[in-house]
Amino acid sequence: MFPLRFSEHDFAVHCYNTLRCKVIYAGYDFHRSDADTPSPAPPPGDYPQHWPYAGFAGVPNFPPPADVRWTSLDGVAHAAKVDIGAIFKDERALHNVPDTEIPEGSWGREPHIYLEVNDRTINVYMQSIVSTKTEQIPGNKHSNFRDDVILAWTHTY
Repeated sequence: MFPLRFSEHDFAVHCYNTLRCKVIYAGYDFHRSDADTPSPAPPPGDYPQHWPYAGFAGVPNFPPPADVRWTSLDGVAHAAKVDIGAIFKDERALHNVPDTEIPEGSWGREPHIYLEVNDRTINVYMQSIVSTKTEQIPGNKHSNFRDDVILAWTHTY
């Protein structure tokens, strides 16, 4: 079972501090309905940990790179190809759970991959929902898992 691997993934895009933002990945146009209007600053704190799970589900590994086109806050237009397949070429799920804490036979979910555009920086994160043998919140029988959002790649343009 180890290392935990995946053959498909879920995907979502988050844009912050941009004047325009559009992403195409796996044949799907992720631009916001208001893609040509400024996006807000991110929420305070560790905001990626509070993102909803990725809604574009069941993407087979790996389509062509994401086509990202955006305008940073300084008015400069940018275009980048973000190769999700190269970032996760080993198809290993990123997580913070020791192997000894994962119940046998419990892995089988696709992870969530998030592409974030924030002004001049693109970040790619992974969130794997990994079962644990023990409760993560003592006394809460529904807390036997971890779903940390982990930064996998970053680039500033």
